[in-house]
Amino acid sequence: MSLAMPASNTPSLPRSAPTVQPDDSASTVMGSTQASVNSDDILRGQKTVEISHNGSTYRLQATRLGKLILTK
Repeated sequence: MSLAMPASNTPSLPRSAPTVQPDDSASTVMGSTQASVNSDDILRGQKTVEISHNGSTYRLQATRLGKLILTK
């Protein structure tokens, strides 16, 4: 699958959301199960990805120290 590269050289995630199956590592919050997604699956070797959510674009960035920053 190839990703379209916007002018900012930041890859975009595919338009269809990946199917996430809860597994044994999923956490339970107030009786419901939350799926867990590994950040490597989202970033796919990049330091920054853009995420579209409710008509806005957010940037998820991995820092040199291994932290994640989400900005609008």
